Amino acid sequence: MAVTTWSRVGTFLRSVAHSQSFASTLRPISTSVVTQTTSDSKGSLMSRFFGSQKIERATDAHSKTLTERETLYELDIQHIKPECIEDYIALVSETLPRISKDSNFPGALVGSWTTMFGKLDQAIHLWMFTGGYSSVVEAKQYIRENPEYLKFARERRHMMYNRENQLLHEFHFWGEPVQRSDPHIYELRTYHLKPGTLIEWGNNWGRAIKLRQEDNEAVGGFFSQIGELYLVHHIWAYKDLVTRKEIRESLWNNPGWDDCVANTVPLIRKMESKVMVPLPFSPTK
Repeated sequence: MAVTTWSRVGTFLRSVAHSQSFASTLRPISTSVVTQTTSDSKGSLMSRFFGSQKIERATDAHSKTLTERETLYELDIQHIKPECIEDYIALVSETLPRISKDSNFPGALVGSWTTMFGKLDQAIHLWMFTGGYSSVVEAKQYIRENPEYLKFARERRHMMYNRENQLLHEFHFWGEPVQRSDPHIYELRTYHLKPGTLIEWGNNWGRAIKLRQEDNEAVGGFFSQIGELYLVHHIWAYKDLVTRKEIRESLWNNPGWDDCVANTVPLIRKMESKVMVPLPFSPTK
């Protein structure tokens, strides 16, 4: 298949070269028009062989283009042994709120959840560092030296079989997550984007987010800085699963939502959804 494809490309390029040579003997009135037409034809045929995907031209760092603040978020995903769920919840309920409120700790806990649907037996904690990277460095120094945290980490270690974290920036059009006091379920939708498409994603969602804020379900939108790159997380809050279904179905009645879906689906390599419930101590309910 690969040999046949390259053979066709070679034949096409030879035919283009021959046609350009012949065209020059006719002395066309506008050489630029002939050249442009030939170039467009070549691009059109090449796209038939290889497909076309618009890749953005990088003119600045994504962290400068897509966000307006230096604030960073740490998404901490912990895989809990099923037999240790109750002990784990008791342990983090006692320790994490105290650390978040410690004046010597430069971060703040935004939310803590466990999964209801999706990958089960996971705990997900979202931390915010308004001082950016300097605050993250201070936080890591804090946990290396704080006796209470070290004791907590030793106890927690035996309750998990894996964990991972990511450093994220918020999309400027989402803004900072707002805490909710009434009970909600939360959906974490994760999109693994094709490299080179993050700004196009942001441009489309910058318009579409207005449609998702009408029912106050938009919690936060983030893109990765450290960890897996070209990773986007959207967090939504709903009263329950029935409300989620109704809100998502009603979106198709809003002009512009179909355009957002049509424009962003080609940018995605993989996506997943988790439905989560807040832990009792979570700042957002």
